[in-house]
Amino acid sequence: MDPTATFPGAATRAHVEGVPRIQQDAFFCGPTAIAMVMQWAGSDIQQDQIAELAFSPRARGTYQADMIGSSRRLGQLAVEISTFDQLLTEVAAGHPVIVFQNLGLGIAPVWHYGVVTGYDLERDAVYLNSGQEDQMVLPFDLFQRTWQRGGNWALVVLPPDDLPVSVAETRVLSAAAALERVDQLRAAETLYQTGAKQWPDSWLWQFGLGNALYAQGDLRGARAALRYARAIAPDVPEIRSNLAHVEAELGG
Repeated sequence: MDPTATFPGAATRAHVEGVPRIQQDAFFCGPTAIAMVMQWAGSDIQQDQIAELAFSPRARGTYQADMIGSSRRLGQLAVEISTFDQLLTEVAAGHPVIVFQNLGLGIAPVWHYGVVTGYDLERDAVYLNSGQEDQMVLPFDLFQRTWQRGGNWALVVLPPDDLPVSVAETRVLSAAAALERVDQLRAAETLYQTGAKQWPDSWLWQFGLGNALYAQGDLRGARAALRYARAIAPDVPEIRSNLAHVEAELGG
């Protein structure tokens, strides 16, 4: 693979500053990967705390669904991506990306989660924090093979005031709704506010914000957000219904 020819639209090189390298405990590559991206974002969480939510002793590892679920239960925006272009775009935007790799062979798989922190097309190098104190550096072709053997699965985990740049608005909305489902209402509120700034003409963000505020008991905030949603989309019955409900409670 010639990376400069394969990805002509990508930035030539990118590096995400400040992602810590954490020596993983045995079989804790998943929790360690989440700890690295959360510590990069300012949290002091440790891999063993994440393992309490994500690690499966019987499997001696962490399922992908638990990587997503534990990140959301910790108040993070978690969105899957699956293409090389998306991965490079996120890293170029300053976002580390968790990837699932098979570092072994088909008959002897070695499943592993690492964190892509940078790349250099001209040097043919992908840089990963991989559960060790030393940085892992792989040629693009070798990285691609190990990632393909892992199903091209990757996860962007960010605080809710930062948005991924390579996924559709609907995917981010789904992530916000998922935060509500795990009772991370403050995180959902922040994500709805962030999304409303990014997509100001979409009523769904103000509608979601109103619902999240209502669930936290902030009726006046919910009314303001739902009125904003109604101004954007006056004919949506769900907005009118929820707004009427909030106004009735305030009136009472």
